[in-house]
Amino acid sequence: MNIPVFKPLIDKKTIKAAVKSLEVGWLGMGKSVDEFEKKIKSICKLRNKYVVSVNTGYSAIHTALILMNIKKGDEVITPAFNNIADLQSIISVGGRIVFADIDKSLCLDPLKLEKLITKKTKAIIVCDYGMGIANHNQIKLIANKYKLRVLHDAAHSFGSVYKKKMIGSFSDIAMFSFDPVKTITAIDGGAIIVNTKKERDLAHKIRLMGMGQSSNVMYKNKRAWTYDVETHGYRYHLANLHAAIGISQINDFRLIKKTRINTVKYFNKNIENNPIFEKPILNTKIVPFIYHLRVKNNLREKFMKYLSQNGIDTGIHWQPGNKFKLFKKLKSDHLTETNKVANEIVTIPLHSNMKLQDQKKITKTINSFFKINIKKFNQH
Repeated sequence: MNIPVFKPLIDKKTIKAAVKSLEVGWLGMGKSVDEFEKKIKSICKLRNKYVVSVNTGYSAIHTALILMNIKKGDEVITPAFNNIADLQSIISVGGRIVFADIDKSLCLDPLKLEKLITKKTKAIIVCDYGMGIANHNQIKLIANKYKLRVLHDAAHSFGSVYKKKMIGSFSDIAMFSFDPVKTITAIDGGAIIVNTKKERDLAHKIRLMGMGQSSNVMYKNKRAWTYDVETHGYRYHLANLHAAIGISQINDFRLIKKTRINTVKYFNKNIENNPIFEKPILNTKIVPFIYHLRVKNNLREKFMKYLSQNGIDTGIHWQPGNKFKLFKKLKSDHLTETNKVANEIVTIPLHSNMKLQDQKKITKTINSFFKINIKKFNQH
């Protein structure tokens, strides 16, 4: 069996938490969801903010855009180098996507942002990527200048630190993802971080099909039989079982953080410096989600095939939105760095508590590919 790109840390404590949640018999949203939100608030130091959990990262983005009052025809600037969930969410609220380019961090380039702003621009989505954090301070200055709202897509950066502040603690609106491949998983899930009770209360209604006053009742493992419906909503609430797993994962967060950082250190030390690969820079304030290489001279496909033949899976995160048929008509001739990165990026396996034998196999195989192909590379 190949070494997979992603592998969640599922230990005996997580399995025990899942079983205990099932034994309680309350399978919908309940006490564990309330506890999960409190755990998120505590570990991310969200002292004056509010956490609303939902069933997926997509639900978090979609709900956040509704809270930001994005409506039909409103322009939302976001990197083309982005997960499809962000792009589909903009469409879902009737917004218009405006693609932005990235810089060497693989996050939105603030130096190219301002020229994209028009009278129709209402918001910016800024994403952290893999082992990189966006230049949030500079982007915030630009957003404030034009009175724009900013959605921080922190699906990749849960538990990380930016400018001595925890991710999620400084944003206008932030979201996290806890899907099966994230550093912290809840099987699937997401969370929205907001600044006001008003937005929290509206998010509560949106996630429960518009039902008012239901969340507080369900947090007690009880069902509300009488309620009002005051707004349009969706079935976006998180289940107790998923929350229980998320709680267990957060309890293991120190181990997750330490082992992922140590694995990246091992990769960066033992993957030989060479002109074929560009390695990411490790910032120990960041909890690494993806370890990526940039493979030069059109060798990516050959590299991925070589690793697969040697028992190592790889991935591509992401294909940029301007490459998809759905978005072909959107302006994309300015996406210089995006298009360059899109042809080079490769994700190699990175797991929490990754076995040393797997780390050795990965680095030795990568170095072997380099030695085989360096002559051909130099001929270019």
